[in-house]
Amino acid sequence: MSWTTPADLRAQVQRLWDRGELLRACVSEGLVWPLRLSLKGPKTADLTDRFAAVRDWVSAIATLHQLRIDWRDWHHRVQGTQQLPAAVWVDGLDQALDLIGKQRSARAFRSLWQQTAEPQPRLLPWLLKRPLQALELTERWERLLAVVAWLQAHPRPGVYVRQVDVPGVDSKFIEAHRGVLTELLDLALSPDAIDPLATGVSRFNRRYGFLDKPVHIRFRLLDPDVPTLPGCHGQPDISLDAASFAALGLPLARVFITENEVNFLAFPPVTGAIVIFGAGYGWESLAGAHWLHQCQLHYWGDLDTNGFAILHQLRGHFTHVTSLLMDRETLLAHRAYWGEEPKPARHDLPRLTSAEAALYDELRFDRIRPSLRLEQEHIGYGWLVEHLDRLQPVSGESARQDA
Repeated sequence: MSWTTPADLRAQVQRLWDRGELLRACVSEGLVWPLRLSLKGPKTADLTDRFAAVRDWVSAIATLHQLRIDWRDWHHRVQGTQQLPAAVWVDGLDQALDLIGKQRSARAFRSLWQQTAEPQPRLLPWLLKRPLQALELTERWERLLAVVAWLQAHPRPGVYVRQVDVPGVDSKFIEAHRGVLTELLDLALSPDAIDPLATGVSRFNRRYGFLDKPVHIRFRLLDPDVPTLPGCHGQPDISLDAASFAALGLPLARVFITENEVNFLAFPPVTGAIVIFGAGYGWESLAGAHWLHQCQLHYWGDLDTNGFAILHQLRGHFTHVTSLLMDRETLLAHRAYWGEEPKPARHDLPRLTSAEAALYDELRFDRIRPSLRLEQEHIGYGWLVEHLDRLQPVSGESARQDA
């Protein structure tokens, strides 16, 4: 039996709620009333063949007091004249809300609207766009408005989020709501208080002028003769914030970057060089160190598609970087250590050299083996030393070696 049931009629109104249309109708004129619902009922033949079922169906529809029913007389030779629903209407918002039991939620949304209209009228479009999300934030809405007001009073404050002085708001609250706050602040703040280039939740602080926790760059000197920081001798393991690292003036010929901590710690001595413990897909912290452009830069990552993707991204900041041990010879020589890459990259990487691109294609198109990877820590130490010895001296390095 495919007749429309009371549950079907409620479901039609529920869909309006799920799309946010009923909540918008609480504060705007988005819907046109009365609203006709879809109704499929019995045919003439059903009055003869299924009269009891028809009678029960009519009774069930008639119990929905929130709906207005248009009745139609059906003349039947056996049952006589019968009245059946021909159309079903929702006459207004109150009836629709009552039908699906959403009166309390609608009152809560109207309260949010009134709470926002006077102090933050610029945020009303957000409430119209995301009414259901707003309802989920009911208990936190007052604090979110307070954060917006604080930033309006302190644009681009130049402090840590922890220093926002709003009752009931701490750094964890702001961090947990960075997504919605971004949407609200973009509406409420003037354009000069927003950095449009800082996009995404991870750049919330930069977008609105908060201080970020300093990013530290960890490196080791590979040459004991390179002058270093006071109190550091030999080949120390040093961590500096990005600004201090960018201000270094070390007399270096080479800089190596490796993603594996053990490789970083065990990297062999190299004249006039340091090794940096890499940061995966985040190279902004190194980008400010302009002196790196004067050094020969080598990147050593995993021999898999994501390793090449990281290399490609690094070249977006340093076009002269060369790859180290990310070649077909190294891959085939360590067949016993091949593993499987969980989530291979598949997109094009135009910054790779022709040799790198050829190997990347073999990996991303599974031409050697599906999801093939060789993690850098499995490459033999002797293999590394041998390839370091093959590197061509750079300006100044050969003179130091001769001396």
